[in-house]
Amino acid sequence: MRKEQHRGTLPFPLKQYGKTALGAPLLYAPCKQKCTLLAIAGIHGEEPETTFLLSRIFRYFAEPLQNVAFILCANPDGVMLGTRGNSNGVDLNRNFPTANWNPKITLSKASLESKRITELLPGKTPASEVETKSLIKLIRKLQPAEILSIHSPLACVESPMITPLTHFLTEISETPYKKDIGYPTPGSLGTWCGENSIHCVTWELSRLAPEILAQKFAKKVAVYFSKTV
Repeated sequence: MRKEQHRGTLPFPLKQYGKTALGAPLLYAPCKQKCTLLAIAGIHGEEPETTFLLSRIFRYFAEPLQNVAFILCANPDGVMLGTRGNSNGVDLNRNFPTANWNPKITLSKASLESKRITELLPGKTPASEVETKSLIKLIRKLQPAEILSIHSPLACVESPMITPLTHFLTEISETPYKKDIGYPTPGSLGTWCGENSIHCVTWELSRLAPEILAQKFAKKVAVYFSKTV
């Protein structure tokens, strides 16, 4: 594990796997050997705490892990603009080419207490967005057996079945396991993974300050990742 005083910067250079609609680089940290787990944060721009947490986890390491790859932010334009979708107003987590992809406008909440009234596009066609296309291409290149997609703030761990990762996350976060999120998610990364025989775990963080999330979870997850084979 990397020494604490060295964690102010990333441990090694990231690789580019594409560009956003506004031309920002899409970056990932590869692993040394076969990728068994790909951890992804920041697919929704209004959930920057996911990127903050995954970056804190990543910076525990001094070199690439054997079997875990990282995408610290899958939607950098959205994070920069503070919008849930990308710069085109598309919810990237409704833009994947799935059997249930729907061209209708999708609605999201401004907060947990709000009604679903904020309108977002699913894209003109499935995988219409460069961020989605690039992510799919990278996943097909890495061929991970499992993907961890970090979101917030619904405080649960969702996946079609319980795996060691699912069990670990429910235990450390003290949040419930759910087989599905409880509402339709046409065109989501999780649905696309299911259709492509990749197990996807969605970790919905609790509504806590980024620093508290990092204090509670970063080291524990880093230790788990370091043992992943």
